[in-house]
Amino acid sequence: MIIDKSKMQKPPPQSVDFALKQTSPNIGAGAVTGDKLSCTYDLVEQMQYLYVRVVKAKDLPGKDVTGSCDPYVEVKLGNYKGVTKHFEKKSNPEWNQVFGFSKERIQASILEVFVKDKDVVVDDLIGRVVFDVNEIPKRVPPDSPLAPQWYRLEDRKGNKAKGELMLAVWMGTQADEAFPDAWHSDAASVGPDGVTNIRSKVYLSPKLWYVRVNVIEAQDLVPSDKGRFPEVFVKAVLGNQALRTRISPSKTINPMWNEDLIFVVAEPFEEPLFLSVEDRVGSNKDETLGKCVIPLQVVQRRLDHKPVNSRWHNLEKHVIVDGEKKEMKFASRIHLRICLEGGYHVLDESTHCSSDLRPTAKQLWRPNIGILELGILSAHGLMPMKTKDGRGTTDAYCVAKYGQKWIRTRTIVDNFMPRWNEQYTWEVFDPCTVITIGVFDNGHIHGGAGGAKDARIGKVRIRLSTLEADRVYTHSYPLLVLHSSGVKKTGEVQLAVRFTCSTLINMLRMYSHPLLPKMHYIHPLSVIQLDSLRHQAMQIVSVRLSRAEPPLRKEVVEYMLDVDSHMWSMRRSKANFFRIMGVLSGLIAVGKWFDQLCNWRNPITTILIHILFIILVLYPELILPTVFLYLFLIGIWNYRWRPLHPPHMDTRLSHADAAHPDELDEEFDTFPTSRPSDIVRMRYDRLRSIGGRVQTVIGDLATQGERLQSLLSWRDPRATTLFVTFCLIAAIVLYVTPFQVVALLIGLYALRHPRFRHKLPSVPLNFFRRLPARSDSML
Repeated sequence: MIIDKSKMQKPPPQSVDFALKQTSPNIGAGAVTGDKLSCTYDLVEQMQYLYVRVVKAKDLPGKDVTGSCDPYVEVKLGNYKGVTKHFEKKSNPEWNQVFGFSKERIQASILEVFVKDKDVVVDDLIGRVVFDVNEIPKRVPPDSPLAPQWYRLEDRKGNKAKGELMLAVWMGTQADEAFPDAWHSDAASVGPDGVTNIRSKVYLSPKLWYVRVNVIEAQDLVPSDKGRFPEVFVKAVLGNQALRTRISPSKTINPMWNEDLIFVVAEPFEEPLFLSVEDRVGSNKDETLGKCVIPLQVVQRRLDHKPVNSRWHNLEKHVIVDGEKKEMKFASRIHLRICLEGGYHVLDESTHCSSDLRPTAKQLWRPNIGILELGILSAHGLMPMKTKDGRGTTDAYCVAKYGQKWIRTRTIVDNFMPRWNEQYTWEVFDPCTVITIGVFDNGHIHGGAGGAKDARIGKVRIRLSTLEADRVYTHSYPLLVLHSSGVKKTGEVQLAVRFTCSTLINMLRMYSHPLLPKMHYIHPLSVIQLDSLRHQAMQIVSVRLSRAEPPLRKEVVEYMLDVDSHMWSMRRSKANFFRIMGVLSGLIAVGKWFDQLCNWRNPITTILIHILFIILVLYPELILPTVFLYLFLIGIWNYRWRPLHPPHMDTRLSHADAAHPDELDEEFDTFPTSRPSDIVRMRYDRLRSIGGRVQTVIGDLATQGERLQSLLSWRDPRATTLFVTFCLIAAIVLYVTPFQVVALLIGLYALRHPRFRHKLPSVPLNFFRRLPARSDSML
């Protein structure tokens, strides 16, 4: 990508408001808190909850005229009230529901549990159980769950009533196993239908496989027109993926291809592979010569590069007789080699931000090298994402993805400063991976319309290799979202991260292993194939997770996986250009430093370099040790300025805060475009201009290469004669002259004083620029 630097200014330094901030939350992290060692849930602040598990009731009296009852339970603590579902005409109901009340919001001293009879006008009270909040026992995991007990029901006056209720009541924290499935007082405004959409859940990505279909040949095809040479190809369909081979070069009834078609499929295998052999009989007309269906459950699984056995499959063909389809018993057959590739890693996210690099087959996995722990503490300064009852509101939840494991925190309803304090753990198999954390607004709590979506609030990526082992990182990360109007900060999320390494030797050994499984190098897939397969894998993962309960919605999964990262963006192109310039800046700095040496800007430094150069020429065995020692000293010197914080989203590096509005509008345009024709024409002309510059640079590179080739090609006889003569003289001189003398003379000539230099180009450069290229032969 070549961009006019005169029209493009380097973006200004990143705003302080977009910077990372170190925090000091009140977390355990190994400290003794209260009566237990907080070592299993120590990356979050403890939140106390009063839990009530309503199990079942028995011997409830009938309250209706018919003598039956429609019971339900109401759990009341101050102004908060949780209600179970009700049963029709049942005196021994079972609920097994858990209610959680945040201790921070408890203002009452009495917990009341009512059993009521559902009625049309007024619900009748069957009985109640009353607890003193100060007398409720405390439970600390890993203690076993508190056993529920039978409690005799009382009326409002305290007299015994008919019926019993089985309950368990205890004080606990968010570490309690009842926490994820409990009804929370924080979401008291959420109806029964919306409760499932606000609970915390753990999801697993489906196990993905590559399916390799090697189409070898077909035999005994029966085309309808036997007077022409058939143009046969094979079409394969798996789910919503469709691929086809090229037209066979052997235009006979026994065509050959020996071509691979590769698909992505997820377990459990729900759809078979459909193959059809078709004949191109016209420009837009194909005739089916035969079909076959292959269930993937019977396909062989391959773990290495050894070929699997090939098989012949009969092709079925339907013919129409008297207006009805009839199947021919034998039409022809096709020779295939099909396997499920277990030695590849199926890429479902960008390779630069991948969280998992293991092969599909579990037999090929190496043991884990450590544990990653993530504490999602809170967020603050969130922006209103939607309007409810005339005011802005946000119902925020977090999603984190690492490897095949996705986690979703509970939704904090109507709160711009939500506190989740949930902790999760992942096994780590490779330190050079990335965990992604996203914050979203839940748009389906109050029965959102069918088109409602969970809006993105922001995203954070943390690369594990940038973390020190066994250190707890507590930071507040800015949540940045790029809109067509520019980059906006929508809040901050506070995280605690710890990477614990089990064995340092195994982790260091990982740096010598290939990044991807060996099949990617033994039988590599093309870049075009990988891009297409990655897109299909992303679609499969998003569809499967959106079918979970509660669903992890498609827009959430696509945002976490960067599904649109491959789309054209002028902003990303500029950002990548500046990244290249940043990489080359070191070489440019060395070139400027050498130019200063040659021009004797600092005579003392130049003299010292002369002395060092002479020593290295006289003792060439010191060259490599000197280079490595110099690199070692640079690394030790830079240790003082090593990054103390994990990286985060950088608006300056992304060129997000300096992007032109039209460039952002183009980036957020749909595909295909939905913009007016005049805007599309302007952008097309801009791309043509950029493409012209790229074309010019590529042509210049080709010219320099062709000039090198013309040194010995005799395209310019005089130039080649001069070069060949020079080579002969140089060979004779170098044969009789020690190499150290030659190297010393060349070095002293390059470092000569400016008094002995000319401003004109050197003779070798003049000679090279006069060599012919093939650009004059181009149209």
